[in-house]
Amino acid sequence: MGIIAWIILGLAAGAIAKAILPGTQGGGWVVTLILGVVGALLGGFLGSVLFGVGLEGFFDITTWLLAIGGAIIVLLIYGLVTRGSRRA
Repeated sequence: MGIIAWIILGLAAGAIAKAILPGTQGGGWVVTLILGVVGALLGGFLGSVLFGVGLEGFFDITTWLLAIGGAIIVLLIYGLVTRGSRRA
């Protein structure tokens, strides 16, 4: 996949992960993009290590599931790290 496909995949995976997780997560589109791309990379790495499948093609369902799963993991970690910095 090219860099544009990674950016689109990361943005979509980050947005879907934010929609799946309950509560309000901080960050705008840039944070969603960064967390989504990092999550896609993490999901691809974990998928290749644990299941022997990686990020194949842009339109492959396995790629999307791994990217969204990785984005959820990264978003949960981001929420734990930034939880104490928000004041109501």
